[in-house]
Amino acid sequence: MRNRESRLSRRQRLELFGMFSAISIVTFILSIIIVSVISYLIVRTGLFNIVDSDIQGAGRLIIFIALLSVFLNMIFVAVTWKICLKPVHMLIEKMNCLAAGDYQARMTVKKPFSSLSVLRILSDSFNTMAEELQNTEMLRSDFINNFSHEFKTPIVSIAGFAKLLKKAKLTKQQQMEYIDIIEEESLRLSYMATNVLDLTRVENQMILTDVEEYNVSEQIRACVLLLEEKWAKKKLELYIDFDEYMIDANEGLLKQVWINLLDNAIKFSPEYGVVSVKIDNADGWLSVSVSNNGEPIPEAAQKKIFNKFYQADESHSSEGNGIGLAVVKKVVELHKGRVRVESGNEVTVFTVELPLKK
Repeated sequence: MRNRESRLSRRQRLELFGMFSAISIVTFILSIIIVSVISYLIVRTGLFNIVDSDIQGAGRLIIFIALLSVFLNMIFVAVTWKICLKPVHMLIEKMNCLAAGDYQARMTVKKPFSSLSVLRILSDSFNTMAEELQNTEMLRSDFINNFSHEFKTPIVSIAGFAKLLKKAKLTKQQQMEYIDIIEEESLRLSYMATNVLDLTRVENQMILTDVEEYNVSEQIRACVLLLEEKWAKKKLELYIDFDEYMIDANEGLLKQVWINLLDNAIKFSPEYGVVSVKIDNADGWLSVSVSNNGEPIPEAAQKKIFNKFYQADESHSSEGNGIGLAVVKKVVELHKGRVRVESGNEVTVFTVELPLKK
């Protein structure tokens, strides 16, 4: 969500003060005018027979005027504040709609309140919140549907090949082939479950712990070797020539970052494609770039690609559940770093920048 100032600016405070002052002055003037007119009519009609010696009649008139003034002020204040609190009532109503699951609820401030910047900011903040909740809900629903489908597919596959293995008339080669498929599908299930657990763990982590100095260059090489089966299967060409760099960080969490970025680069590279990793050190920042050739990511998708559950491949023809890059972003933010993506001319580059110890 977009960041907004939590405190009212001096101008906004003056606007609110001016509105309250104007309401009070107008209410006071109206009550004085009405009470004066009524008092004049009462005296003129002789309802109270006031002469110099009639102290009792004058007292009754004063009490009557005072009570009338209080009564009229209460009416004016009630009516005025009912009008002025309309935006607040609208906000409460729209928030109740959000709480009930209506994420299409939006708040519109009409005249004369639209001239107040504080109410416009309130309206914009609410609408931004509602829009973000609606997008998150849509992504969550899509994720549940897609994840359920992807989770069910390997389970059905494992069950099917397990039944085939029960048959006695299978050659040794067929048995090994079915066992390999079961192993591959089991690893696929494990990978999906691990990603979900990783996201849950890092989302609930607010403070970076277990920070130590280690060789990040060696760690990235180890991650490349872990994924050897995947890139070798697609006959990819890898460029991982870089110097040795040390960093103070959580080694376990950053390992998830490199594996997710490398796995994405391998997944979306064509056969015989190129994947490269570069590391640079400049101005107190360690920059790690993972690039691959292949179909570029649309510009609209680049803005959402780090959101939870979002998949740039809307056809879901490739493996993935929209969790890996969300984990990457959260881990990098925990390290006070930043991550970005650049895609075009059949080349996609993910760059992670981490602050170095001073």
